[in-house]
Amino acid sequence: MSAPTELAPGLVVQGCTPPLQLRDFGLIAFDMDSTLINIECVDEIADAVGRKAEVAAITEAAMRGEITDFKDSLRRRVALLRGVTVADLKAVKRDRLRLNPGAAELVAACKQAGMRVLLVSGGFTYFADHVQKLLDIDYTRSNVLDIEDGMLTGRLVDQPWGDICDGTEKQRMLEQTCAQLGISPRQAIAVGDGANDLPMMRAAGLSVAYHAKPRVREQAMVAIHSGGLDRLLEVLK
Repeated sequence: MSAPTELAPGLVVQGCTPPLQLRDFGLIAFDMDSTLINIECVDEIADAVGRKAEVAAITEAAMRGEITDFKDSLRRRVALLRGVTVADLKAVKRDRLRLNPGAAELVAACKQAGMRVLLVSGGFTYFADHVQKLLDIDYTRSNVLDIEDGMLTGRLVDQPWGDICDGTEKQRMLEQTCAQLGISPRQAIAVGDGANDLPMMRAAGLSVAYHAKPRVREQAMVAIHSGGLDRLLEVLK
């Protein structure tokens, strides 16, 4: 990969030569937490039971790549959510979850160019389904919280495709969606911020780090350090 070049303040490129053309891509895949939206949902849910600091510490270590077993780290965090109510989930969605700046603009530009949009998250369908509706996203994959009698059990629900959407599953879903669309993964863009996004970012033709952890910034072809997601449109025309 070529040496990083600051295309504009807070926008770094390496391994690609702008301007690139949106029409050369058929799919854009986004991580959700801290990428499309402003929060790490698991951390905010934990706040309802007074465990935010404990859960957030595990989340931060996992996103930095210091915890290599994402599935284990997620199971540990979800176990700490036992007793959280559906009302608590609703409050997080209503009061704390916001789209990140430029998310709507970038998604709209991609869709206008004929691209499909994929959300792949190590977070939860409760929030991913909401974001899908907000942005008119075509495909999603995320994890299901187990709920009994209106409360979280501290477990996740297995799905037909597997148990947990981790980095490997994100890559698999990106590649599967490309195959479904009849395009190469090199015609896909992958956008993320944490270590579990790296597998799909490596598989994609263009990798984008958004306000990301150092390890992710270093490996991405485009790194947005300041401003909104729509800054990618300074690279893609």
